[in-house]
Amino acid sequence: MQVIADLQLHSRFSRAVSPQMTLPNIAMWAKRKGIGLVATGDWTHPIWFREIERDLEELGNGLLALKSQKTPLFLLATEVSCIYSQGGKVRRIHTLIWVPTLESARKISQEMTKRGCNLMSDGRPIVGLTSIQIAELVLSIEPKALIIPAHAWTPWFSVYGSLGGFKSIDEAFGPYAKYIYAVETGLSSNPAMNWRIKELDNRAIVSFSDAHSGPKLGREATVFDVDKLTYGAIYEAISKQRNIAYTIEFYPEEGKYHYTGHRACGIRWSPEESKKKGITCPVCGKPLTQGVMQRVEELSGRSEEDLKLVKTNDKRIASKTFPNRPPFVSLVPLQEIISESIGSPVTSPKVQVVYVALTDALGGEFTVLLNSSREAIEKIAGSRIASAIEKVRSGDIVIDPGYDGVFGVVKIWKEGEEKPILDASKEQLAMF
Repeated sequence: MQVIADLQLHSRFSRAVSPQMTLPNIAMWAKRKGIGLVATGDWTHPIWFREIERDLEELGNGLLALKSQKTPLFLLATEVSCIYSQGGKVRRIHTLIWVPTLESARKISQEMTKRGCNLMSDGRPIVGLTSIQIAELVLSIEPKALIIPAHAWTPWFSVYGSLGGFKSIDEAFGPYAKYIYAVETGLSSNPAMNWRIKELDNRAIVSFSDAHSGPKLGREATVFDVDKLTYGAIYEAISKQRNIAYTIEFYPEEGKYHYTGHRACGIRWSPEESKKKGITCPVCGKPLTQGVMQRVEELSGRSEEDLKLVKTNDKRIASKTFPNRPPFVSLVPLQEIISESIGSPVTSPKVQVVYVALTDALGGEFTVLLNSSREAIEKIAGSRIASAIEKVRSGDIVIDPGYDGVFGVVKIWKEGEEKPILDASKEQLAMF
């Protein structure tokens, strides 16, 4: 069976996270999205851990569920921010830690506290331990833990980041690099960009939302194809690179660190421009924030052409050079599609009415985006929204790439492009 999983998110105890990020609300949004397996997030935070114990029950298979309902299932996942000095540089690495039991999570948190980590400070705590020390601590307590570099390419806080990371996983994790079975793409990169890195050839490429609010769940996800959903099945899929059907991706251009630039100075450069013009801002004279795309170019051992990318019959992107790599599909969140189609802000009641109607009727956001027929969508939301979803599925969109903390902007309807004659979505709105 195929299960959509989002295994990176944050609770309301993390900085800049919605106060609505409670376990029941996370479960509610996961069901609306069509997510079958979702992260608890932040189990290192003592108060959140007590809420996990209070609201969830262990199922005996490494996963948990709300005591009041059986779906979705939860996996114990947290993220730590390691800030330390190594090799004469300050390193800032965000790392995901997954464990199969509450007892393992409790023991790891206790040991981190003994080593001076202030876990009450934030749901994603800043710790002075190195990536090597974190791996040693976690694996000595829970050998079946999974340790995965989060948003692996973002400039400031990632294993490959140009401003706080390393040039290789071996350099970052030393003797524990062999236990780093996967990297998480982050919003500004996709699997194809990661396939260019030779040290990732024998590691899984996974994608998750890093959601700070319910509506952001599932903006990226990984689809597992397993006989039975257990922690062991997920561990096997990651560690052995098997049973990952495909990943669901943000368009990387929409990520806020895709291109190199300076937000304050309005400078945004592609990798080609950066190669010609250098890394100094022509306006203020300070170093530019290097984008993910440029960093990939810097560290890659092969070109995109070497991958021989192709689109499969189900409109996923695969590599002819690496046919065993799980393919991926790039999507735009449904609320963004509705917003542009009807000309109303994403958070507006008009958008929410259509969003709820579609997801209620058709079985969740991912069903709408991936599988529902044009006719079914049009019947509920009108021809304009149905056309927009088809355009996203085919990749017929334009994106102004993000840079230096500014998200890219998706444009489904191109400048001067003929719009559908009948804007039925406005007519349909009156029905809800």
